[in-house]
Amino acid sequence: MSNTPHELADEFPDYVEKMHTLKVEDAHFAKLIDEYHEVNRAVHRAETKIEPTDDAHMEDLRKRRMVLKDEIYGMLSA
Repeated sequence: MSNTPHELADEFPDYVEKMHTLKVEDAHFAKLIDEYHEVNRAVHRAETKIEPTDDAHMEDLRKRRMVLKDEIYGMLSA
């Protein structure tokens, strides 16, 4: 288990500029980014025991983060 936050700039360093552009120009993309950050922070808080949660909820959070990251990458690489 990693306690390192999965920030999008670290996950997709080659797309930092494009992420900024899409966030400004595309409301759907901006919503995905915001939701990813919200879920990612929840995962990080749970992993570091700041806000402990049960295993099922943690798994749901991680799956949602993965789905969001996949959708974000799809838009970045299009």
